[in-house]
Amino acid sequence: MTTTQVQSNQAADGVSTTTLPSPGTYAVDPIHSHVGFVARHLVASKVRGSFTEFEGTLVIGETPESSSVRASVKAPSIVTNQAQRDEHLRSSDFLEVEAYPELTLASKRVTARRDGHFDLVADLTIKGTTKEIVFDLEFLGTGPGMAPDSTVAGFEATGSFDRRDFGINFNGVIENGSFVLGNKIELEIEVQAAKTA
Repeated sequence: MTTTQVQSNQAADGVSTTTLPSPGTYAVDPIHSHVGFVARHLVASKVRGSFTEFEGTLVIGETPESSSVRASVKAPSIVTNQAQRDEHLRSSDFLEVEAYPELTLASKRVTARRDGHFDLVADLTIKGTTKEIVFDLEFLGTGPGMAPDSTVAGFEATGSFDRRDFGINFNGVIENGSFVLGNKIELEIEVQAAKTA
């Protein structure tokens, strides 16, 4: 495995170094990546879904602080394995995909933590509203790709946000007065990216 060792932001007080892929530009492979979300439904159950169309670019610098991420997701590609619910999620009650066909993410900073993970602070834009959220980012390693002389890198990232911050306020109420949907949305992103430069 080829990686570039970089000092973490805590290196001054003796914390061990962490690693990143070798510097360069990496393109997200949508076939071998996953952009998913989880929302609470009623009391105990969860609805899991994903987006099937997305793209992204990772620029790995010599340090985490000089690295960046940009990504976009096609809002109409949302799927939860239930067609009626998927159409509702595309409607004006939720993502309003005809007016806002893309969700975007642009990193603001990447900082190494003591546990070998990274804080990825990014601007997330949904329905024309942009809010800052923090992802827990883990670098999984690098290895040879399927194409000759190619290199791929793996990452996982998790984060959460309140959907009301993006103007997604629709909800239903059952007989006892409880809301049908939770407001917290958890994001689960798995990325395989191929080095392009």
